Amino acid sequence: MPKRDFPSDRTRITEFEALPNVGPATAGDFRLLGFAAPAALIGQDPFRLYDRLCEATGVRQDPCVADVFIATVRFMEGAPPRDWWFYTAERKRLFAARTDRAPAGRRPTGP
Repeated sequence: MPKRDFPSDRTRITEFEALPNVGPATAGDFRLLGFAAPAALIGQDPFRLYDRLCEATGVRQDPCVADVFIATVRFMEGAPPRDWWFYTAERKRLFAARTDRAPAGRRPTGP
C-alpha cells in the first residue's frame, strides 16, 4: 500500500474513498449498510458487517470483502493502515469456527 498521511483523529476523514483499501464498490457497500461517514464504523464488528451485506444483497459476498471490512474498521479505530490481505488469516480462522451454521447469505429458512 502506498504511504499516505492520515490524520491522527480519524473522525476527520469524511469520505469512505479516502480510507485505505476502499474504492467506489466498498464505499457503496458501507452506504448500503446505512453508514453515512467513516467515523460511524468505529466500534462496529467487521464480521457482522459482512453478514449484513450478504443478507442485504441476498448473495454470499467474496470472503475478501470481510478482510476489507476488518482493515477499514481497525484503521478507523486507530490501527495503522494495512493492506486488506493482512487480515485474511484472521478471517479464515473465524469463518472456520463458524461451521456450526450455514454461510452468510445462504442460511436455511423455515422451522
